[in-house]
Amino acid sequence: MSSIIQNISKHISLTSEEESFFLSKTEVKYYNAKTLILNAGEICKHSYFVNSGLLRSFTINDHIVEHVLSFACEGWWIGDMYSLLSQKPGNLFVEVLEDAEVVLLSKENQEILYQEIPKLERFFRILTENSLVANQERLMDNLSLSAEERFEKFCKKYPTLIQKVPQKQIASYIGVTPEFFSKMKSRLLKR
Repeated sequence: MSSIIQNISKHISLTSEEESFFLSKTEVKYYNAKTLILNAGEICKHSYFVNSGLLRSFTINDHIVEHVLSFACEGWWIGDMYSLLSQKPGNLFVEVLEDAEVVLLSKENQEILYQEIPKLERFFRILTENSLVANQERLMDNLSLSAEERFEKFCKKYPTLIQKVPQKQIASYIGVTPEFFSKMKSRLLKR
């Protein structure tokens, strides 16, 4: 069973015919590390499911500082939800951090799937709800936790990413400068 079908089966059951139809509406692409698969200012036309590799979404502010919004490793979805849903130019870049095999699901094909296999609406609603909860939790953490607490929570929540992601990107994700992150990490290691 393909990775994306396993991901779907965590929330809904598809018949073998529905699985085949779903897969017929997707496209698998291979990307090298450092490839931007979505640029800020473009309209996001796909949801991206990671079969293998590692991706991140980020934005760049007026001072040319990157702000990492999310990471996506094997079995995770990523994209610019604002742009995908509104079909307006987005603010996010999506970059491949490690060579990746990615499943692309276009907005148009997703709508076709909703018509042909209505229970997929439930699956994508669950994904959206989980994303909303995670984003709210992250916002609350950024407002109420110290940088050290945010880093410790990141390590517990994403233990496999610690070795894969550059420290400056982890710093950006938890909302600190790379210099502060380096000093904080040194302090934590001395404990």
